[in-house]
Amino acid sequence: MHADEKFTYETWPAAPEKSTLESKNKFLGFWFFLGGETVLFASLFATYLALKDKVPSSSHPLAKDLFELPLTFVATMLLLTSSLTSVYAMYHMKNFAFKKMMVWLGLTALLGLGFLGLEVYEFTHYVHEGHTFTSSAFGSAFYALVGFHGGHVAFGLLWCFTLMFRNSKRGLDLYNAPKFYVFSLYWHFIDVVWVFIFTVVYLMGMVG
Repeated sequence: MHADEKFTYETWPAAPEKSTLESKNKFLGFWFFLGGETVLFASLFATYLALKDKVPSSSHPLAKDLFELPLTFVATMLLLTSSLTSVYAMYHMKNFAFKKMMVWLGLTALLGLGFLGLEVYEFTHYVHEGHTFTSSAFGSAFYALVGFHGGHVAFGLLWCFTLMFRNSKRGLDLYNAPKFYVFSLYWHFIDVVWVFIFTVVYLMGMVG
């Protein structure tokens, strides 16, 4: 099959994201990238666990004094729901339903924007409470881990909007289908990382 071949619902392959050699190479490169990202996040988690109680004085706020679980829970639900909407988007991609795929991708991006907005609000609140990147080792480790994840969310949103804009008139083909699919895998990855952050940073932080 050629990437520029014209398709209909009847001729669209069952696995369009892996139907060409180029798409298979994209997947191979992505898994290498994901391996490096996993090691990097693991290092940040280890650093956070080692420094989460390192503050300059007893008056400096700790995790249990700062974190607001209701806000973080809402942010978590937004991001996890966005993972579900991206699944629906890929379902429609596999069924050659371009417009429906774009609608679900748009919902994914909106939910991601909501998550990012809540995270910016959260960070602003912490800064006003004296919890900054340079205020303590705890602050440095916290912002390095959670902020780095937030940067990945922002990059994912930029990736999603770029894909949608560049292919809005092109429709689906074997050239862009793997790009949409690889984006969805990346989005699932940052969702999984957030589940670990929510557990290790917020839940464990609240119980001390």
